[in-house]
Amino acid sequence: MHLGRFFRHALMHPVKASRAFPRATLDAIQREIATQEKAHRGEICFVIEAELTTSQLWHDVHARQRARELFASRGVWNTEENNGVLIYVLLAERRVEIVADRGISRRVDASKWQAVCREMEGLFAQGRFEEGGVAGVRGVAQLLEKEYPGHGEKRNELPDRPAMI
Repeated sequence: MHLGRFFRHALMHPVKASRAFPRATLDAIQREIATQEKAHRGEICFVIEAELTTSQLWHDVHARQRARELFASRGVWNTEENNGVLIYVLLAERRVEIVADRGISRRVDASKWQAVCREMEGLFAQGRFEEGGVAGVRGVAQLLEKEYPGHGEKRNELPDRPAMI
């Protein structure tokens, strides 16, 4: 285990996470998800995790692996058209990962998802968490809209509210 990484996580208390993502910021991200999902048939799930556990760090779990675990456990893979997308923020590392289900990942090049992640990380590095969260949702929505344009009312398969874990 890398000691610097351990201390970044040990010092990232959930209280710090709630300061970065207060209720108003979570509300803004939720509104953006609800608004953007009207323009396409995809589903966006947003998860913010303050820090990894000591056990996860000891086992060298990284943000991408953790994002995949949450993608599975939150059922993002279980949308009707296999077009669910998870936006995962690991706050202790200011790292963003996007995991897309097989339906949309076949249609969108990985570099486009990475561009959305890097934009969010840049805004987070400046302390602009609401702007970064909203920009990430918009970036994902643009990719979904191109491949899965909306066609009227659709069932909301995943919660729009960002999860703080």
